[in-house]
Amino acid sequence: MPVVAFSVGEEELRGVDAKPLVGHLAAWNYFMSIKSPANTAFIKQWGDYAKANNVAGHKDKPLTNDPMEATYIGIHMWAQAVKKAGSTDTDKVVAAMAGQTFTAPSGITSMMDPKNHHLHKSVFIGEVKADGQFNVVWKTSGPVKAQPWSPYIPENKGKKDEPDLSAKK
Repeated sequence: MPVVAFSVGEEELRGVDAKPLVGHLAAWNYFMSIKSPANTAFIKQWGDYAKANNVAGHKDKPLTNDPMEATYIGIHMWAQAVKKAGSTDTDKVVAAMAGQTFTAPSGITSMMDPKNHHLHKSVFIGEVKADGQFNVVWKTSGPVKAQPWSPYIPENKGKKDEPDLSAKK
């Protein structure tokens, strides 16, 4: 019976024999095996950097993964917000982050929620392959709006969306 993991990706599979895990599933917002021009460019950019800088574990077999893609999106959105704000002043950048969009390596355009700054991203279900990569077997049709408070955590009961962080103080 397949198991679904929520924190196993390409990097974690690199260190184990993936053959016994074939057919098991993982849920992430990104897999290296996603087919898109943006992902092909992302993988090449990382591979070129890893080889040129002799990055241990990546110079011979560079891998990308979900945390790398999330960081890539975040840095680009921050740079866009700095440009929009015309400043690196924290309050101005925070206000400019609201509603930022960026086409992620997955090929999907992610959005920073204008009210609470949660990132709207797509979800992918991948099936483990013997080579440590994933075959995407399901994906959302687009970004999923982040839910800031879980209705399943008693301490969150009754909490509503967070305050508008884009408003001036």
